[in-house]
Amino acid sequence: MSEPKHRIRALHTATTVTVYQAYAPEIGLPAALDGRFPATWRRDRMTWIKPSFLWMMYRCGWAAKEGQETVLAVEITRDGFEWALANACLARYEHGLHPDRATWKRRLKRAPARVQWDPERDLRLQPLAHRSLQLGLAGEASGRYAEDWIVSIRDVTTLARTIHAHVREGALDAAQRLLPAESPYPASDRLTAHLRG
Repeated sequence: MSEPKHRIRALHTATTVTVYQAYAPEIGLPAALDGRFPATWRRDRMTWIKPSFLWMMYRCGWAAKEGQETVLAVEITRDGFEWALANACLARYEHGLHPDRATWKRRLKRAPARVQWDPERDLRLQPLAHRSLQLGLAGEASGRYAEDWIVSIRDVTTLARTIHAHVREGALDAAQRLLPAESPYPASDRLTAHLRG
């Protein structure tokens, strides 16, 4: 059975969902140690969270890109995640979904969160036909994320590098077994209908 083009896939429980971010060690290491972001973390700028581990690996180059050497698995409340989705706007204008470009621009400017759908990645970080959710949080959403939604923060940099080592060696089965167990997130049509580009 083929994957739908737009579907949220994530590691989730009955009450939480895990998202990924990558930071320089001076932010990532204290965040993992304390379970919250340090004072140097900028709450006034947009922060992007990614439910897809492999999309995060694509973005940070398996924790090798400058400023993205520490990969964090951030477990947040489903209530918070779904609040962000409900209050998000697509990051780009979509004819047929938005009445017109001006209306979309007004919504985007007011929205505390924005959504992009980017090609999901395989273990070799090649693009797949279906899309992966990227959720940008700003203003109120960024503050809620940092102060209210976080349940735990884990440093998964070693896991990322171990999986990458298996991929480089061609041991894809071994790499696959180490991936987080992501599955379709049970988001209702009502929650995501305004986000399907």
